[in-house]
Order: sequence, then C-alpha cells, then structure tokens
Amino acid sequence: MSTPKPPIPAKFLVGVFMKDQKIFHEIFSLLEEKFGNIDIVSPWFNFDYTEYYEKEMGKDLYRRMIVFKDLIGQDDLAEIKKITNLIEKEYSEHGKRKINIDPGFIVPSRFVLATGKDYAHRIYIGENIYADLTLMFKNGDFHDLDWTYPDYSSRQMKDFLLKARSKYLLDLAESAESE
Repeated sequence: MSTPKPPIPAKFLVGVFMKDQKIFHEIFSLLEEKFGNIDIVSPWFNFDYTEYYEKEMGKDLYRRMIVFKDLIGQDDLAEIKKITNLIEKEYSEHGKRKINIDPGFIVPSRFVLATGKDYAHRIYIGENIYADLTLMFKNGDFHDLDWTYPDYSSRQMKDFLLKARSKYLLDLAESAESE
C-alpha cells in the first residue's frame, strides 16, 4: 500500500506570447502584482511553430518566459490558470486576444502547463482546468513527449527551462533548510 504524502512545492512560471512586444512590460507588471516577485525572465523567442493562433493574433508572434521567486503548491495551478484567463480577457479586443498566458510549473521530474482543453494525456485538476505534462526531465535534460508543443521542444526553450530548474532546486534546498 502506498502512503499518501504531500507533493513538494513547485517553481511557478508563465509563458507569455503576443504580437505587440510593447505591451509586455504592462503584462509583466500585472503578473508581478498578481503572483509576486520575479526571478528570471527569458529572452524573446520567435513563436513561428504553428498557425493555430494566426487567425486570432496574427503572424510574427513572440514569446517570453517569466519565472517567479516564490514556490507554489502544485494544486494551485488551476486557480492560477483562472486568473491568467481573466488577464487574457482584459487584453482582448473584439473577442480576439492580444496576449496568451500559459501558466505552469517545474518540479524535479517534469514541466507542466495548465490548459482549459481536455485531451487523452491531460489530467483534470479542478476548476475546469487540466494539467498538461509537457516535458519530462531525465538524464540531465528535458525530453519531448509525443504531444509536446513545438515551441517547448526547441533547444532554446529547453536551455531556459534548465536554468529555471537549476534555480528551483536551489530554492527548494533553501526552503528545506529553513524548516
């Protein structure tokens, strides 16, 4: 019989993509206000892996990743996704989003994103939100799964996530020492 135990805290991060990079600082400030101090911000990544968002947001989209200082409970992800959905709605015009915010977290073995879309590999976590296992960590690197989004499969993204994971492991050790 397995003995239930609480999950370890996770490193919270969001991916933000948009066409107009000028609104990033406004979004950045809003996210910091909602979720706390920011640890690391990625460089801009070109977001040209899919045409899925083209009709709504246009071509030539750009992504940035934001990693927050405070660790979160893994079960906080559904509530966080609801908040980011509201921010997306605030920044919509004529029913079309100007930004897309993908909240997620890193734990030692994986990178998980929140989504409102159900699919075979997604686990329901409450509040009409699902957890998407996006990348697995093993043998010193993040590895794609059959369903990993192409932009999260890029070497540039994985290198950034490795940096975020390293910072997370330091934070986790520091958190354990202070207990």
